[in-house]
Amino acid sequence: MSSARVDYIAPWWTYWLHNFPHINLRFQPIDNSFQPEEENYQQSLIFLGCVAAAGLGLNLLCLAIYLSCLCCCRKDEEEESKKPNSCCVTWSAVAAGLITCVAVGVGFYGNSETNDGVYQLTYSLYNANHTLGGVDSLVTGTMGSMKSGLHQHLARLDEIFATRGDYVQTLQFMQQMADNVIKQLLGLPDWEEAKVDLASIADQTANIEYYRWLTYLLLLILDLIICLLACLGLAKQSRWLLTTMMVFGVLTLVLSWTSLGADLATAVGTSDFCVSPDKYLMSQTKTIIGADIVHYYLYCNQTLSNPFQQPLTIFQRSLTTMQIQIQSLLQFAVPLFPTAERDLLGIQHLLNSSEASLHQLTALLDCRGLNKDYLDAMVGVCYDGVEGVLYLCLFSILAACAFTVMLCAIPRAWRQIACREQDYDDIDEEDPFNPRARRIGSQNPNHTNMHSFCSYSSSMGSQNSLHPPAPAVSNAPMSEYMNQTALFGGNPRYENVPLIGRGSPPPSYSPSMRATYLSMTEEQSRHFGNDFQA
Repeated sequence: MSSARVDYIAPWWTYWLHNFPHINLRFQPIDNSFQPEEENYQQSLIFLGCVAAAGLGLNLLCLAIYLSCLCCCRKDEEEESKKPNSCCVTWSAVAAGLITCVAVGVGFYGNSETNDGVYQLTYSLYNANHTLGGVDSLVTGTMGSMKSGLHQHLARLDEIFATRGDYVQTLQFMQQMADNVIKQLLGLPDWEEAKVDLASIADQTANIEYYRWLTYLLLLILDLIICLLACLGLAKQSRWLLTTMMVFGVLTLVLSWTSLGADLATAVGTSDFCVSPDKYLMSQTKTIIGADIVHYYLYCNQTLSNPFQQPLTIFQRSLTTMQIQIQSLLQFAVPLFPTAERDLLGIQHLLNSSEASLHQLTALLDCRGLNKDYLDAMVGVCYDGVEGVLYLCLFSILAACAFTVMLCAIPRAWRQIACREQDYDDIDEEDPFNPRARRIGSQNPNHTNMHSFCSYSSSMGSQNSLHPPAPAVSNAPMSEYMNQTALFGGNPRYENVPLIGRGSPPPSYSPSMRATYLSMTEEQSRHFGNDFQA
């Protein structure tokens, strides 16, 4: 392990979050030490969520005031006022879309970082659990072999060597060594409870993280879809789509502030733990493992003595002494008692396996393995995890701003669409320059009841009674007019004469323009009728 990772150093943002005011629900400042089981500390985290709820209420209040002013205030409907309003709505939609895209990008990065940090935490917990499980398995297996296997072999050898007191005395000495080994193994900490706690913590953390990651993924996708549909509604000028997106925008705004409160409380609580994790861990494990053992694994310095050095040394010496006794019995007792060879070889094999277990146990109990898992877990939680949660807080803030702008722009766009539709409905359907009137005329060519507002037939009788003009008449506008009337079915339309040669007229016009046009066409129609009769 590199020397840079011997000591754990908390990142600067954890100290920044740790210095946030910790206030309970009675507005009393409390200690900012990580104490999740204390009621006051829990209330301080809930207070941060209440701050986010207050921000949501203030945001909704501002939106309500804005919408009330927009509904109550009557604005000028002139052309000069419509153009800047339309630009305001357009730029508001563009700003909301850009902020939403940035927020979604930040949210995806923060969600991935948080997931990576929690995954590193659970991976380290599973590794530590595997190490503790290996220690517990080795200790249990060695004690079982010493109690049962060695005792059976010694009992049979005691019967075989009953006639030799010196050999029986050697067997008794070996039994004392075996009891000494068992005593040293019993002096080791009971890792079973710690192993179960780590496994359950890792499983619960993995399950919670999966649902958290999935929830934020759905929230990010929802924000992006609502933004795209709102832009589509503005482009299509669909009032029902804008109304639907406005409802979903309010829902997303509430979700953004809610996620901000949860993320802020999580970031502050985790930072309180990351600033001094050793104190909390030592307080939680004092009933399971000794403080010197926890301190040894948390810091793992060369100056710290191994608390397992003495029992492991006694274990090693006891095994060495027993192997020496077995070698002497194999050398001197087997020629006299051939039936004892099998049990002596069995004891030797048991001692060899116990020595291998001792070496494995020494490696597992060394502080470097568990300290590496501890540092990896702290880096995952305090670096990647807290950093990702801060990015998720930024995502919530940006999403709240984006949907606030969107909720301000949609009512303006909705009102403009309504005004345009009202102006379009006010156009006279019998107006020959109205696009709808032209569509109706093209769909029903036999429709003869629709007359223009200045038709010549209204004053001179039926159009069928008109006689064609003399061929000698060389009036240019009249010839252009007759050529155009031939294109429209041969019926003379004298009201169109003033517009010949001007190109296509505008689709609609204001009432003042209509009155001017009526007066001009009536004058010219009477003048042209008199010339024609003459």
